[in-house]
This record gives sequence, C-alpha cells and structure tokens, in this order.
Amino acid sequence: MRIGVLGTGNMADALATHWVRAGHEVIIGGRDARKAELLAARIGGSAKPASLRAAAESGQVVLAALPFGAGADAVRDLHAALEGKVLIDCSNPIGPGFRLLTEQGPSAAQRLAAAAPGAHVVKAFNLCHEDVWRMRPPVFGGRPLAVPVCGDDETALVRVRGLVRDVGCEPVAGGGLERAGLLEATAALFIALWVGEGADAQAIAPPLAYAAGPRGQETEGGAAAVPR
Repeated sequence: MRIGVLGTGNMADALATHWVRAGHEVIIGGRDARKAELLAARIGGSAKPASLRAAAESGQVVLAALPFGAGADAVRDLHAALEGKVLIDCSNPIGPGFRLLTEQGPSAAQRLAAAAPGAHVVKAFNLCHEDVWRMRPPVFGGRPLAVPVCGDDETALVRVRGLVRDVGCEPVAGGGLERAGLLEATAALFIALWVGEGADAQAIAPPLAYAAGPRGQETEGGAAAVPR
C-alpha cells in the first residue's frame, strides 16, 4: 500500500519506519525539502521524499503527523488531493498546564474532517510518546499495546487497523469520529498524570473482569456483590 506522510517530525519517523519494514511504500512529505530528504534517507527502504502535496496525492492512506493548529491549515490546502482517501490524525491538542486546547469545540480530528470533507478521517496513535511507537514491537508484560481507533468509514477503519497491526499493536474499536475528542481528552489526562504527577496512569483502571463492578466475585467481606 502507498502511504503518504504529512510531516517530518518524530511521529512521522516512528510510524513510517514500521510501515516501510512491513512492506509499504511510504512518501515523506514536508514543507522543508531537506528535512523530507533526511527523514526518507534515515528510514531507508521504500521511503521517498516529496512535498506535502505530492505525499497527499500519492498516498492511498495519508498520515497527518502535524502539530495541532498546523494540521487543519495544511489539510485545507490539500483537500482536493485527499478526496476519498483515508486520513489518519495522531495529533494531541494539548497546551500549557496539560490543557485541552479544543475545550468545548470540535476535536482535532473533527477539524481535519471539516478541512478535508471528502477524506475519511480516522483518529489513532495519539495516546503514547513517540518513543513507544519506535519499539519493535510495543509489547509490555507479554501483551501488545492496544490502540483505540475512531472513525466513521468501515473501509478506512479496516485499513488503519491493518496499519496498527503492522506496528505490532492490537487495534481496539473506539467508535465513530465523534468520539475522537474522548481520545484527545484521555491523552491530556494521561500526560498530566505521567509527566505532571509522575503517576502510573494504568493504575487508575481496574482489570477488565472488574470493569463493570465485581459481579459474581467475592467481596473482601465475604459476601458476593449484588448486581444492579
């Protein structure tokens, strides 16, 4: 599959490296031609440098690896080239104090969808630091990292799930694109816990067997919990 990458930063580097290793043809698009050339050379294999427009035109799937704020403007300029294509958004609209910059407005992913209404936008790859995505593969305690995926087009979701597996992770159905804002808010919370508090964000959730309460489990007092 041909994958266009918009951006030459760390997320572009991490994800494109996996996809080249998986056998995909990757076109690295950048505003700065030299940066695109350097990144393509570092990744090697099928990676080729290009302009942002050429990457959008060439890719069957396009990764928007751009900062929040820059992404919608770039995509708006490229909307004709993105018509009918899968557009992956991995951005996090997080500002100083771990504040969610979208506040009560549309999510970053929904803003991309509005900027390129003919594209099939999918939210994914936004919950981890770029160095986690560089791992080969991201497996912790013998369990592959789970990646929530949000989108409205089933064909687009199937393609993105495949790309998640190519990174060595397991895709998780996250619902429609209207739920992308929940993923972005989750990232803001997790980053605030990890970076701001030095806390283990994973510890805030119980095991799956207890997610709906300890039904059928013995409580500490010895009595079984009563279903509600």
